[in-house]
Formats: sequence, structure tokens, C-alpha cells
Amino acid sequence: MEIIPNPKEVDGVKVLQLETAAGAAIRFFEKAIGINVPRSRFLPVKATSDLLLVQSDLYTLVDGYVIRNPARVKPSNPSIELGPEFKKVANFLARFKSIPSIVELDSLKVSGDVSFGSGVVLKGNVTIAAKAGVKLEIPDGAVLENKDINGPEDL
Repeated sequence: MEIIPNPKEVDGVKVLQLETAAGAAIRFFEKAIGINVPRSRFLPVKATSDLLLVQSDLYTLVDGYVIRNPARVKPSNPSIELGPEFKKVANFLARFKSIPSIVELDSLKVSGDVSFGSGVVLKGNVTIAAKAGVKLEIPDGAVLENKDINGPEDL
């Protein structure tokens, strides 16, 4: 199979990851066929921002199908940008007591040393940016709607 070079940066070190595309192996099998799997059967998770979407109340899994919460009025998913502090799954998970409700969220941008309590609800456009050297904790039960938060005084 063909090797695909994928340059990356891991912990500040430039590396070259060598990959193979599993789908390319189909040519080695006689009478192989491909199937088209609809989005209702899976949601790709390539980054922790995707993980936040699928772990949230925006989707549920029913009989093997990914079902969108009917309470979500807008047809598109919210835009979610998480800073480098959330990049690794272990760090991402450690920053949430529970995944916030995002059914009414339009966009979320989080940067810096931010953690979320349980029962947090995010609505509209929310930006949370902890200043360097400051740990910002979103308290249990907080409802943030169309907010820009740069410090505890903004909560």
C-alpha cells in the first residue's frame, strides 16, 4: 500500500507521521465493493471540538443511529474552537465535570486555562479566554448566553 507522509507537531517537536489509507487496500481484493454510510450512522471525531459535539446533548444514539436533538432549531452544528489546552483527549476530559448543554449554541471559542463545572449551559455566541497565568473555572449550573468572558469578573 502507498505511504502517505503527514507532517505534524507533537509537543513542539516537528515529526513526520507515515500513514496508509485503509480504503486504498480495496484494490487488493477481488470482487470488493464499497458502501456509502450515511451521516445518520456516524459522526467523525478528528479533534476534541468534534468530541464535544458528540458527547453533548446535541446528539443521542438510538438503535445504532446518531439522532440529532429535536430541540436544536438551527440546521447546522455550532462552531466550536478549543485552544491547545484542550487538544489531547485526557486534557479535554479533565477540563469538564460534565459536558455542557449546547443545543442552543451558535459558536464557542475557548482559550487558556479554562475548566467547566457540571450542568453548564451555553447559548448563542460564547467566547471564553483565560488570561495567561489565570485559571478560569466556569461554575456549576452557569448559563452563558452571548457572553465574552475574560476573567471571573465576567461570569
